This record gives sequence, C-alpha cells and structure tokens, in this order.
Amino acid sequence: MRVHVVSDVHGTPGALARAADGADALFCLGDLILFLDYADPSQGIFAELFGAADTAEFIRLRTDGRFEDARAWTDQLWSRIGGDRRAHLESAVRNQYAELFAAMPTPAYLTYGNVDVPHLWPEYLREGHTLLDGAAVTLNGTRVGFVGGGLVSPYRTPYELTDEQFAAKLDAVGDVDVLCTHIPPSVPELTYDVVARRFERGSAALLQTVLERQPELLLFGHVHQPLAARMRIGRTECINVGHFRGSRRPFALTL
Repeated sequence: MRVHVVSDVHGTPGALARAADGADALFCLGDLILFLDYADPSQGIFAELFGAADTAEFIRLRTDGRFEDARAWTDQLWSRIGGDRRAHLESAVRNQYAELFAAMPTPAYLTYGNVDVPHLWPEYLREGHTLLDGAAVTLNGTRVGFVGGGLVSPYRTPYELTDEQFAAKLDAVGDVDVLCTHIPPSVPELTYDVVARRFERGSAALLQTVLERQPELLLFGHVHQPLAARMRIGRTECINVGHFRGSRRPFALTL
C-alpha cells in the first residue's frame, strides 16, 4: 500500500488536490490554514485583514521575540476594523477550509496542526476523510497512530495543548508500527528551524514514547526548515515529512 504524507499545507488547495496522485491513501498531519506567511507578508489571513505593510510589522515584532509588543500592535489594528474579532477570523478560516477540504483527496487520514481550528472540521470533512487524534487505525496490516496539535507557546496558536494533554493522547494511541504527529519530539536537531533561526516546541512525552515503545517510524512536520530532517532513535526512524506549502511534494512510504 503506497501512502503519501503531507504536513503544513498552509493554504495550498491546488497542490493538495494532487498530493495523493499515484498513491492509495493520503496522510495529512495538519496545519491546513495559512494565517501568516513569514516569507511573504502579502499572504494569509492576517494580510487579508490588515494589509501587507502592517503584516510585515507584525512579523518583525514576532521575529524579534517581542510578543507583547506584537499583541499590542494587533490590538491597534483590530481597533481600526471594529466588530467581533472572533467572527472576522472564523469567517476567513471557513473560507480557507471550504477550499482545502474540497481539494483533499480520498481516502485521507487526518489530524490537526497547531494552527488548525478543530471545532470547525466536522463541517468540512467529506466521505473518505478519517479524522484521528489520539487514536489509531490498521492499514494493510500496519498499525498507524495519530496525535494532532501543538504545545503551549508564545505564539498562542489555536490548537495548543499542555504537555499533560499531549501525553495523554500519546498514551491513548498505545503501541503502533507508525506514529504520526504534527510536532516533533523534543530533540534539538529536529526542532531547530535554520531559516527562522529559532527552536520550535517539541514534545518530551513524544521523545519518551519513542524511547519506550520504539515504533518503526515517527512521521511529523511543524518545523519548516529543520536542522535535521530525519534521525534514528533506537530502532525508530524519525522523519520530518516536509513543509508542503514550500515543496508541493508529499513524502511517500509503503505500508
């Protein structure tokens, strides 16, 4: 069984529609939404709301680690628009989800990324889309587990969990041959982004799970330009499947 795996789709429905070409199934490890494009401030929901120039300033503040200043800047921008902030954001997210889920191939097995909005997904999932988060499925005799979401961070993205909540989902999955998560284990080489020049949050509980249970494969995304795209931990091959928005290419494996 040939499977294509994508993560960090970030608003690329055209490429997503072709992601399963030549495969029997697609795994999607989350981050469907494009809220902010650090490389191009004219792209994403933030730019739609506030324009490229104000988005560039927001990116600069975040990149400098000035998160409180970035939040104050955002508050100023929202004051110009007025209205219900949540309603504006949810409307923009819904527009992206409508396109993305319509483009999502079938069959597809999906979990959430840290920028996704889980409570909206049931409205857009289609027949042939299987949502898994803290759960596993058997495909061609291979047990595959999925754990979505990210950990609490200064970026305050929509689907962030405490370390304990994330660990509980890992425990619920149990022993699997292939473990699919959005975020990497807490290993410096796997969590450092060489372009953004910062460490993303990885999970210590995920690292412990790998050390104790030793699945054959751990597949994840989240770090767009990692210092190391793959690493072996014991018998487990840990693989960052790539930044799909940047590469437009899925990672392929055979089950």
